[in-house]
Amino acid sequence: MEGMRFEAPDSVDAAVALLAAATGEARVLAGGTDLLVQLRANMIEPELIVDIKRIAETRAIIEEDGGYRVGAAVPGAELKEHPSFSKTWPGVVYAVDLIGSTQIQGRCTMAGNLCNASPAGDSVPAMVAAGVIARIAGPNGTRDVPAEEVPMGPGKTSLAKGEFIVSLFFPKKAANTGEAYLRFIPRTEMDIAVVGSGVCLTLDDSGTCTAARVILGAVGPRIINCTAASDAL
Repeated sequence: MEGMRFEAPDSVDAAVALLAAATGEARVLAGGTDLLVQLRANMIEPELIVDIKRIAETRAIIEEDGGYRVGAAVPGAELKEHPSFSKTWPGVVYAVDLIGSTQIQGRCTMAGNLCNASPAGDSVPAMVAAGVIARIAGPNGTRDVPAEEVPMGPGKTSLAKGEFIVSLFFPKKAANTGEAYLRFIPRTEMDIAVVGSGVCLTLDDSGTCTAARVILGAVGPRIINCTAASDAL
């Protein structure tokens, strides 16, 4: 890692400029709970690390259009302690809370979990079931894409050079809608999902299911949208 640069810009435009101008591999630091492990294990040797925690947009949880916009650098501990978000999206908060120890919770982020692109990432099926939209900034401006379109395979994302996730938008939750996340692990000592399932259901006033999303993680290179199960529900 000789010659590696570390930058901590305070604006989205400055971060994009740094990432776009990098001549070698560049990595974004949000919480760093995956990045620092990969660095110490010599799995990656980036030329540039860009810390996005000083960018105001990445550190806020904002109510927007009846939903919530969660900054890419908001850690799990803050998300869990947010009074209204945790009540609105308890399944997502539960999934995020499964990421590591109490110490890890002080740093880990949903956007980082998404961009790490591990098939077993716990928060990803829950986010996809919730219909989360990722706001991505890059040299060509910003674009909004469904969360499921970010991870493309183990360790691979759809982000282009110079792009990074600024925030995640949770849409307004329809009435009579509930969601949950459940995972299966091989033993209590191993904290990696063999399969994880995120589910979001909407019922009408008679109790009939009118909308459903069933999303599986850890059982393929990418998350699986189980449309047959959703249609059956």
